[in-house]
Formats: sequence, structure tokens, C-alpha cells
Amino acid sequence: MILSFIIGIILIIIGFTLKNNENPIAKFANLFKIFGIVIILIGLLSSSFKQIDAGKLGVKSLFGNVQPDVLESGLHMVNPLLDITIFDAQTQNYTMSAIHDEGDKDGDDAIRVLSNDGLEVVIDLTVLYRVLPNDAPKILKSIGENYTDKIVRPVTRTRIRDNAVYYDAVALYSSKRGEFQQRITKSIEADFKSRGLVLEQLLIRNINLPASVKTTIESKINAEQEAQKMQFVLQKEKQEAERKRVEAQGIADYQRIISTGLTDKQLQYEQIKAQKEIATSSNTKIIFMGKGSAPVILSDK
Repeated sequence: MILSFIIGIILIIIGFTLKNNENPIAKFANLFKIFGIVIILIGLLSSSFKQIDAGKLGVKSLFGNVQPDVLESGLHMVNPLLDITIFDAQTQNYTMSAIHDEGDKDGDDAIRVLSNDGLEVVIDLTVLYRVLPNDAPKILKSIGENYTDKIVRPVTRTRIRDNAVYYDAVALYSSKRGEFQQRITKSIEADFKSRGLVLEQLLIRNINLPASVKTTIESKINAEQEAQKMQFVLQKEKQEAERKRVEAQGIADYQRIISTGLTDKQLQYEQIKAQKEIATSSNTKIIFMGKGSAPVILSDK
């Protein structure tokens, strides 16, 4: 708009200058004036329409005075003198990591905190947040467009340091990790809300402990695994011993029943049955019956 307005004014001034001049092009003075007015009107008309893309919103200000209402996505007709500042209304993320080029800032940007036992713990995390549409004018007026570096980053780092001192390093790393995340989420959420931002989620990506603590934890875990393994072996051996005892008891019971339950007549009956089966076999056999003793069986081959 400003450029078209300047060009239009220049053309109008040239038109008035040529009108009282005997220069041969003076006859085009009125044409310069018309062109200048047309360009100014086109600039004003184009500046009267503002398109806000999807997921964005516009904050209006006139000569530095921020207007309370915002422009949602779509095409709007506005005062051409208004200055429109575009805000991102979608979910945004800010990552602080110890790995180079992984976070939003170059180099090691992880958060270093002191735990309750005086150890330094390094935390990598990602903050998911968005701007409250109705609070966008307040953000522009009190914070400005760079609310990420002014609010998101410092508030997050400060709240994490403030809450980490209530936990031991090992607890942060293992058993109290979920509780720690919930605690810092609540405190950061309250700070964001008071400044026109919504904390959607706080993701603790990694917690790094000092090397000495890591070694101690790994040794403890290995010892626990070995103890569990030994307990499993002992349990298995006990089960095997119990199985053998039950098996031996079963054999002993069987032998006792056989020895006490069989009579001579029953044994003779079983012998007759066996001899009958042999006699009817497809293989020819000669059977000699012995009185009072077991039969002698001779093959025909």
C-alpha cells in the first residue's frame, strides 16, 4: 500500500508540475494525475482486504494501539491503515536437547538440574503448546511476537529446575519419573495460561545421570537379574525333585499292590492267556507244558 501511495503521489505532483510548463509533454499532465489517482485507489482497495491463512490469526493495531478483537482464518475487509500481525494458532513444539541440531537451538541445549542428593541430571524434553486466540492481542501488547524465547523457553527451564530438587537422581530416572512429569506439567501449565498460552503436553524425552550413578544402577540391575535367575533355577530343581519323589512313590505303591494282590491261581490264569496268544500267533510254535512250572517254548526254526 505504501509503495503504491508514494508512486501515485509522485505521478500527481508531476501532473501539476507539467500543467504550468511549456514542455511538449505538458499535454499529458492530466494523464499523469489520473494515473496517480488510480494507483492510489488500487493500493487503498488492495489494502482493504486481508487474507488470513488456515491455522493462523491476525492481530490488528492502529498507530501502535492494539485492537482487542482478532481476525480468524479467511478473507476480511479491514481499515487499510491497520497493521496486521500474524500469529500461529496451531500446535507448536519447542525441543531442548543435548544432541547437536536436534533441538530448536544449536548445540547442547538440554536442561541441567541439581537433584535432591546434589547430583547433576541432564534432561531432554519437548514442549507442545499453542496460542489462545482471544489472548493473542494481549501477547502482542505485553510480550511481542517472540513469545517462544521470552516465555516458553525460560518458564519451562525454570520450573523444571525448581521441581527437580524434590527428587533423588535415581528416582528421577526410574520410579518417580511419571510423578515428576506431572508435577512440572501443572506448574508450567499455570504459568503459560496466565500469559495467553496453552500447554498441551510436556514430553520428557531423556534423563541422563552421571556416569558413576549409571554404573551403580547397572550393577544393581545385573545383581537383581542374577538373583532372579538363581531363584528360578532353585525353583526348577525343587520341582524336579518333587516330580522324582512322586514318581518313586508311585512305583513303590504299584509294587506293593502287585505283591500283595496276586495269587498263584491268578498267575496261572495269566500264563494260560499268554500261551493262548502265542499259540494263535502267525509264527508256528511248539509248546511243551511243564507241570508246576512255566512252559518251555521252542521255535520251529
